Amino acid sequence: MFTSQTEGELKVTQVLREKFPHATAIKVTDISGGCGAMYEIKIESEEFKEKRTVQQHQMVNQALKEEIKGMHGLRIFTSVPKH
Repeated sequence: MFTSQTEGELKVTQVLREKFPHATAIKVTDISGGCGAMYEIKIESEEFKEKRTVQQHQMVNQALKEEIKGMHGLRIFTSVPKH
């Protein structure tokens, strides 16, 4: 079933696409019931290669530093594409 993204989900997705142009997958889900307070982010990118998980998450947090100001929290899942 197709569900449309919220305005917040679209904004966060757009920022991540700009900051991670080589990402092969980006999925942003508002897990706060639609109010935009908390998001789950799944992102797959070559840019994470040879970086520890904490470094990958820091990269995502840095990319979203302005958007994070209005959030209560993020749940981040990062990965490197499998070839």
